[in-house]
Amino acid sequence: MGDEDVVLLDFWPSPFGMRVRIALAEKEIKYEYKEEDLRNKSDLLLKMNPIHKKIPVLIHNGKPVCESLIQVQYIDDIWPHKSPLLPTDPYQRAIAKFWGDFVDKKIYDLGRKVWTTKGEEQEAAKKEFIECLKLLEGELGNKAYFGGENLGYVDVVLVPFYSWFYAYEKCGNFSIETECPKLIAWAKRCMEKDSVSKSLPDQDKIYDFVLHLKKVFGIE
Repeated sequence: MGDEDVVLLDFWPSPFGMRVRIALAEKEIKYEYKEEDLRNKSDLLLKMNPIHKKIPVLIHNGKPVCESLIQVQYIDDIWPHKSPLLPTDPYQRAIAKFWGDFVDKKIYDLGRKVWTTKGEEQEAAKKEFIECLKLLEGELGNKAYFGGENLGYVDVVLVPFYSWFYAYEKCGNFSIETECPKLIAWAKRCMEKDSVSKSLPDQDKIYDFVLHLKKVFGIE
């Protein structure tokens, strides 16, 4: 695998980028990390992702792969030799992809609503956010990870949001651990893995970033 050329165009607080960082770390794939300024996007980003013009973009041997769920699946397909993320059984694969899709459609948008709104709108967002986390907690059950005994696809897709939980809690004045203790225990278990802990920024740093965004957007 010495001839692999892997580049990741990313932005440090992005939970979507964190997924790709974790997947690459799990597979022990060396790559070049390029931090993007989203207000002044690089020519490389615009060339590699002309449709959405968004990070993360995984560039493998000069060819771009866009959208984080697709990138994680691609990484698992290209480097199957270590730490398989998706199950081999087609039905179990479908279930894992379903929950990955659920996380994608729900968690980011609801979390964003928690810190960008107030009053009744914020209360509604918090309620739905917790309901979604409880559904995920139900899927986790008594397993160590969503992937069973080992970190798997759904774990990689969901755990980046743990770095944002503190910001959601501070802005929304609630406790995720009180509502979903099993999920927080799972997140802490994931954080014991170097691939996760080294890929996720500090929760305080994310909170400071959110406070900065609130000022930029004029949200009080």
